[in-house]
Amino acid sequence: MVRGEAGVGKSALIDDAVASARDVRLLRATGTEFEMELAFAGMHQLCAPLLDRLDGLPDPQREALEVSFGQKVGAPPDPFLVGLATLTLLSDAAEDAPVLCVVDDAQWLDRSSARALTFAARRVADERVAVLLGVRETGRPLEVDALPGLPVGPLPEAEARALLAAAIRVPLDEQVRDRIVAESRGNPLALLELAAVSAPAGLAGGFGVSAPSAGPVEDLFHRRIEELPAETRRLLLVAAAEPLGDPLLLWRAAQRLGVAVAAAAPAEDAGLLEIDRRVRFRHPLVRSAVYRAASPTERRRVHGALAEVTDERLDPDRRAWHGAQAAAGPDEEVAAELVGSAGRARLRGGLAATAAFLERAAALSPDPQRRVERLLDAVESWLAAGAPDEADDLLATVNEDALAPLLRARTELLRGRLALFTRRSFDAPAPLRRAARRLESIDVEAARETHLDALLAALIVGPLGGDVPAAATAARLAPAASGPPRTVDLLVDGVAALLQGERATGTPLLQEALADTDGAAWTHRPMLVALVALEMWDMDAYVRILDLNAERARAAGALTSLPNVLEALAGASVPTGRFRTADLLHEEADEHATSACIAPPTYCGLYLAALRGQEEVATSGIDAVLQDATARGEGLLVAYSHFATAVLYNGLADYPRALAAARLAWDQLSFGFVGMLLRELVEAAVRAGRPELGAEAFVALREGTRASGTAWALGNEACCAALLADGETADGHYREALEYLARAGADLELARARLLYGEWLRREGRRVDAREQLRIAREVLTEIGADGFAQRAERELRATGQRVRRQRDARTVDALTPQELHVARLAATGAASKGIAAELFLSPRTVDAHLRSIFRKLGISSRRQLWGTVLDELPPDRAAG
Repeated sequence: MVRGEAGVGKSALIDDAVASARDVRLLRATGTEFEMELAFAGMHQLCAPLLDRLDGLPDPQREALEVSFGQKVGAPPDPFLVGLATLTLLSDAAEDAPVLCVVDDAQWLDRSSARALTFAARRVADERVAVLLGVRETGRPLEVDALPGLPVGPLPEAEARALLAAAIRVPLDEQVRDRIVAESRGNPLALLELAAVSAPAGLAGGFGVSAPSAGPVEDLFHRRIEELPAETRRLLLVAAAEPLGDPLLLWRAAQRLGVAVAAAAPAEDAGLLEIDRRVRFRHPLVRSAVYRAASPTERRRVHGALAEVTDERLDPDRRAWHGAQAAAGPDEEVAAELVGSAGRARLRGGLAATAAFLERAAALSPDPQRRVERLLDAVESWLAAGAPDEADDLLATVNEDALAPLLRARTELLRGRLALFTRRSFDAPAPLRRAARRLESIDVEAARETHLDALLAALIVGPLGGDVPAAATAARLAPAASGPPRTVDLLVDGVAALLQGERATGTPLLQEALADTDGAAWTHRPMLVALVALEMWDMDAYVRILDLNAERARAAGALTSLPNVLEALAGASVPTGRFRTADLLHEEADEHATSACIAPPTYCGLYLAALRGQEEVATSGIDAVLQDATARGEGLLVAYSHFATAVLYNGLADYPRALAAARLAWDQLSFGFVGMLLRELVEAAVRAGRPELGAEAFVALREGTRASGTAWALGNEACCAALLADGETADGHYREALEYLARAGADLELARARLLYGEWLRREGRRVDAREQLRIAREVLTEIGADGFAQRAERELRATGQRVRRQRDARTVDALTPQELHVARLAATGAASKGIAAELFLSPRTVDAHLRSIFRKLGISSRRQLWGTVLDELPPDRAAG
């Protein structure tokens, strides 16, 4: 990404790079300020020469490009799926010849194109593809900011003097030369334009040189444009307002305005405009200067002419947009056309374009209520487009006082969801509760959906302002749904009942909700899945629901929701001891969150760091998360940070610190991973010599585990009961815990139970029995990577008199990177490179490069040999595939 201020030489550098490229296929596009609202316009311009290759793409990717380019009607594609399809298309074309993609003025790309192109460019690895962008500094954040950049600064003074001397081959007065160099601020185009607009005699004598303004180059072009005849300036304005560069459209609009063909000659003679097969300005700044120099009345007149000559059947959206720019005031007819364009943009997946059309339609709507409806529709579209700042700014313009009840409810709902799903912040619960109450008399089903979000927001914010009791009371008092209860209704009633202490009422409702794997209530709410499944101790439902959500998110290319789904799935892998799978999912979640420009999820990362027992690494990460979560108001993450601290210090056998952290978390937590936390608290309390605190926690733990009845729940209950018991009673509870946890497949917790059992046996003087339990515990804990607890087991084993040999894990699979491991596992199930690429958002060529690296590291030569080497942690259904 070549980046710098206007006129600094970006285009010259890019043109030089293109000229020096040999034997490449060149794909070129230019961003245009007036096309920023047309979804995927930039990508269509770039990829148009490759559209004959669409049939070679995987079906979801082909359909995504066809829909986004308006060739087919279908479900709106996610911009990231379009980006993946673009990457595959470029990779396929590069098999014939290297591909060079050039986009100048990329700051003017429409948001959908910019997001898709950035996604594809970040994943260009082993392909014979180069992506070169020119970006003008605008002072606002851009989608392409995530790409590596080459900043182009102003010319040093010596080079500026040399350029000026080359442009003006007459003697210059030294003071005049110094003034020009200083006032151009090292901008080469400013220097050249000053030379072009000033007579040599004037320069030599020191007259006629005026200082450039804050926009020096554009100001110079403006001065040159002012010298042209009025009719020529009007023709230039038509060209500036018509982004396609279509000569036929230009002349049709010019004819409407009474501009003759001869008007082009002065602009062409001045080197400002070229009209051939396309209409081209000398520099993008000429277009900007022409457009900005015109009065609002002149602009409206020109856009009106362009709207009249644009074919309504072939290009209704540009016609509507020109019509909107031509409107001098409210106009329902034009606003309605913009709403139609918004609908077409939505079908193409252009959510940002949808929002822009709706925002302009709202501004042109004469009816106040309809204006707000369209404004709120625009807010929803900005939010769905992953542009929370734009959504927030637009929502702030809504005056709720004069709104009808439904619109007031929608405004509150959007304000709350914006805070909940983009920031997870303390300002989410209150507006969601207000919206839910207002909807109760208007739309009961929508009200209950909103109560569910209000409950989730209250749980996430927790003690930092969530007011969980108020959310639960409001949900319990809400009107019941008229028909059979939906999953949403089961969740609202079940969560609210548990929060009010009515476990017998709430548990069966939540268990029924978890049985509905395919329920729409789970979509976009992965944190709710995790909280409910953990509260019910139901790991099977946890994984089943999130696996389906992840599959759908991958298929749709929905990178805005996929990171949180993957992070929740990573957390589900930890109790079963599949740390490498958890690492893999956590790394992938982090990578996709970065691509989608959203905050990376951190829950599982904290848990894994704590279990690995690296105190300095874990505590620094926990401290950073605590600071951020407290500032935003994510009380759930604050409590989880204390939970992770308790796990860390239980592993390091620093029980007083573990107990202090666990008690802090218990004070802040009311739902979700309470049971897991209480299990840590009981262990820390007993080992710290505070059994009365352990007993108190055990009472609360048993209430949840008995209601759940899963093997995972009962195994943890039995383990805690053993910690609090003596003699044969304790022995019986430990054996019961081992049986239940083995049945649950909870390898981590089974190994920890063996560690506790071995410690108890040693203290009972049963050294032989203790060695057996401690040996197995140490082996498993070392194998899965729970090093803090493994070292504790080793110390206990030595205390039995057992000579301990250092365990070595010689498996070469550990040499694989997380992404290589993921590729290897998918390849081992028989997946082809294209299928793996589609699932991991890579190109097939990159997958093949990963496989070559995998074969080298593992010392194998074929995919068949991967079987049994890297499938040790795959879920059974995937391994069987």
